[in-house]
Amino acid sequence: MKKSKAEQNKIVPYFMSIALVAITTFLGGLIRGAIEPTNIVIFYLLIVVMTAVWWGRYPAITTSLLSVLAFDYFLVPPYLTFAVSDVQYVFTFIGLLAVGLVVSALASKTRQQAMDAQWREEQTAILYRLSKDLAASDSLEAVLRSIRMNVGGIFDCRVAVFLPSDHGITPGSFDHDFPIDEHENTIAAWVFRNGKPAGWGTDTLPASKAHYLPLNTSQGVFGVLGVFFKDDKAGLDPGACNLLSALASQAAVAVQRAKLTEISRQMELIREREKLQTALLNSISHDLRTPLVTIMGALSSLLQDFSSIDAETRKELLETAYEESGHLNRLVGNLLDMTRVEAGALKMKTKPCELRDVIGASLHLLKDKLEKRDIQMHIPRVLPEILLDFNLMMRVLVNLIDNAMKYSAPDTPIEITVKVLENKVKIEVKDKGFGIPEEDLERIFDKFYRAVKPRQITGTGLGLSICKGIVEAHGGQIFAKNNPDKGVMFTVILPLEVKET
Repeated sequence: MKKSKAEQNKIVPYFMSIALVAITTFLGGLIRGAIEPTNIVIFYLLIVVMTAVWWGRYPAITTSLLSVLAFDYFLVPPYLTFAVSDVQYVFTFIGLLAVGLVVSALASKTRQQAMDAQWREEQTAILYRLSKDLAASDSLEAVLRSIRMNVGGIFDCRVAVFLPSDHGITPGSFDHDFPIDEHENTIAAWVFRNGKPAGWGTDTLPASKAHYLPLNTSQGVFGVLGVFFKDDKAGLDPGACNLLSALASQAAVAVQRAKLTEISRQMELIREREKLQTALLNSISHDLRTPLVTIMGALSSLLQDFSSIDAETRKELLETAYEESGHLNRLVGNLLDMTRVEAGALKMKTKPCELRDVIGASLHLLKDKLEKRDIQMHIPRVLPEILLDFNLMMRVLVNLIDNAMKYSAPDTPIEITVKVLENKVKIEVKDKGFGIPEEDLERIFDKFYRAVKPRQITGTGLGLSICKGIVEAHGGQIFAKNNPDKGVMFTVILPLEVKET
C-alpha cells in the first residue's frame, strides 16, 4: 500500500537527519588526523540544533543518537568498531548524548512556540478576514455566501448552511456538490435541536458524510454549518477543529445580525405601511369630506326650499355642486392612479405626439381656473414629435400647472418653458409663489407628503407622486428647485424616444 502524502512528510525529516549525520561524519573523517576527535563533537551538536529547529524534537533526538554512534564507530580509535580504547571517550559520548538531548528539547520547544505563534497569527488573520467580509454583507444571502466562500477556501471543502424554516431545518445556502439528502438533513436537524456537533469526525452519528456544527449564540441556535471533504481524511486535527469552531461562532453572530436586521426592516415596512394608511385615512376624512359636505349642502338647500329659491340661486347651487363633484372625482382619480403606479399596472399607449398639443390640452382642461391668470409660454416654433402617452402626460402637466396656481398668488404669472436638448426635451413650469423649504425638496414627490403651506390649500399629497410615476414610466426625470427670486420651478425631462410598454 502506498503511503499517503502526510505519512511521507513525517518520514522525510528522519532521512534528512541520517543524511546530515553522514555528511558530518564524512567531513570529520577528512580532518580527524588534523584535530582531536573530541573537537568534532561541536559539529554534531550543530546538526542536532539545526534538526531541532527545522523538524522538531524527535528527529533531533534521532540525530543525537546517530551522532554518538557514528562518532564512536568512525572517528574514535579503534576505528570501525564500537570498542573504546580510552575511557575518556565514554564521558564524551555521554556528554554528547546528554547535550544533544537537552539542546534538541530546548530547540524543538522554541520551534513549537514559534509555530504556535504563527498558527495563532494565521488564525487571527483568517477570523479577521471573515469578520470583515461578514460586516460588509448587507443581507442574509450575502452573509451565507461569505460564510461558504471563506470556510470552503480555508479548509478546501464543500460548505452548506442550514437555517430553520416552517418545514424544519433546510439548506439556506450550499455548494452544488455538498451531499444534500434526507439522511444528512436529519443529522443537521439533530445538531440544530441539541446544539452539539455531530457527523463525520465526531463520536455522534459518525457515519454521516459531512461534519456539522451548530451556529450558537447567547440567544440560541440560529442554524447549522456543514462541511464536507471530498478527499478521504481520517479526521480533523485539534487545531483545525478549534479554528472551525471559531469560524462557526463568528458565522452564528453574523447570521443572527442578518436575521435581526431583516426583522427590523420588515417592522420598518409595517410602520411605513401603517403611516401611509393613517395618512390616507386623514386625507380621505379631510380632503374628500370637504367637497362632499359642499355638495350635500347645495343639494339639501335645493330639496328643502326648491320652490322658494329663485332661478339664479338654484343655478349657483347646482354649479357649486357640479364643481365640487369634479373636485371629488379628481381626488378619487388620483387615488386610483397612485394604486396603479404602485402596483406597476400603469399601461402606456405611446404614439408620436406634438408637445404643443399636450400643453394646449392641459391648459384647456384648466380654463375655468386660468381665466384671470397670466400664462407666459416660451415654446420653440419647431418642436420634434415625441413618443408618449398623450393622456398620461397631460395629467402630469395638469397637476404641475394646478399645483403652481394653488401655491402662488392670483396676480402672479405662471411660466411654461420648453427646451430641446440633444436627445431630450425639457419642460419647465415656474411660479412666483411661496417656495418650498430646502429640506422638503427631496420629499415632495413622496406619497402623501406635503410641504409647509397656507392652511386654505387642500389636497391629498398624491399629485406630485403620480407625476413622478408617469414621468419615470416614460423613461424621464422630474425634480423641483426654488427660483432665485421667488417661487418654485418644476422640471420634466423626457427622452425623444420612449419604448412602448
